[in-house]
Amino acid sequence: MEPTRDFPLFGGAFSAILPPGAIDVSDLRPVPDNQEVFCHPVTDQSLIVELLELQAHMLGEAAVMYHFEDVGGVQGARSVHVESVQPLSLETLALRGCCQDAWVLSGKQQIAKENQQL
Repeated sequence: MEPTRDFPLFGGAFSAILPPGAIDVSDLRPVPDNQEVFCHPVTDQSLIVELLELQAHMLGEAAVMYHFEDVGGVQGARSVHVESVQPLSLETLALRGCCQDAWVLSGKQQIAKENQQL
């Protein structure tokens, strides 16, 4: 089994450890500058890391939920399911001096790929 690999994201601004077999979609097709997209060749699952614009009128967990639901709406998601929303400890972040809080949302969205229908 291939070991996990450390992938640089957004020109090396930060990185992610991805599972064996992860393919950088930007090697296959154009990907917007605010996204990093990876897929798995066997499971047909994908991981999208997206930089989003600050919504100053939203704070904390509400902001995280807003962005997740907004991305699903823009992509025409058939279903949107939030599994967990948790705050991150600022002491563990490389950007700790740049933000007041940080959150991670884990969830699933059922979205048709390119010209496919659900």
